[in-house]
Amino acid sequence: MAAVIAVVCICLAVAVWDSNRFVTITHEIKSDKITKPCRLVLLADLHNKSFGKGNKRLLAAIDAASPDGVLVAGDMLTAIRGADYSHALSLMEKLSAGYRIHYGMGNHEYRLGRYPDDYPGMYEGYMSGLRQAGIEPLLNETVYLPECNIAICGAQIDRAYFRHFRRKPMEASYLPGLLGTPDGEKFQLLIAHNPVYFDAYARWGADLVVSGHVHGGIVRLPVLGGVLSPAMTLFPKYDGGVFTENNSTMILSRGLSSHTPPVRIFNPGELIVIDLLPGK
Repeated sequence: MAAVIAVVCICLAVAVWDSNRFVTITHEIKSDKITKPCRLVLLADLHNKSFGKGNKRLLAAIDAASPDGVLVAGDMLTAIRGADYSHALSLMEKLSAGYRIHYGMGNHEYRLGRYPDDYPGMYEGYMSGLRQAGIEPLLNETVYLPECNIAICGAQIDRAYFRHFRRKPMEASYLPGLLGTPDGEKFQLLIAHNPVYFDAYARWGADLVVSGHVHGGIVRLPVLGGVLSPAMTLFPKYDGGVFTENNSTMILSRGLSSHTPPVRIFNPGELIVIDLLPGK
């Protein structure tokens, strides 16, 4: 009994610690399509968390990385009726003053817009705040960075692709119909919140996919990795890190926070720095 109590106490202490901190991880991606080095930071799954007053710890870490821009892979707020989103919006406002923001939508932003009667005023208020800050979310749209030859597309896939317990097949025609056909001469960066469909993103033509959604599996175990996905599947294949599929790479953030349950164990949040470099 004493051993069980000790283990529980350790897990509780780790949960409190890991749920209130993040680590900075750097990845390097090379491509002969890229014409100039570009450093981007990736944010995902903040769920309205604040690391210090006004998110000062997170902002300081982003500034320390000196990025050329910021990628947002969705779920910066949480779709709960009447929920606060002030920390998420304040962070976006502060970042937009110094960086170009490329905002891809997550399932929580999508849900607010799809069911406005269930979340009165939340979608309109949040989107209005983003746009006032000069941020135009990429709703199945692409922006081009000519100096680097990088095209950044934000995919907002249908809610049917976020089902619990099972993966809905994605037809080969779905992404081209949603996003168009990528220009193979440009380095195609796709912001796609749900990593489960990495194979479809690769077939579409993404050179690099950035995702979130899985929160690192909530609890991480040695060798086994993340325990539970938001789709309620155990030990998900994609839980965090770098994955490859043919000529495509996916950088999957473990996210900055969580919701339902709002806890992380042996699984601190992640701020990801991505160096995109010319070369092979």
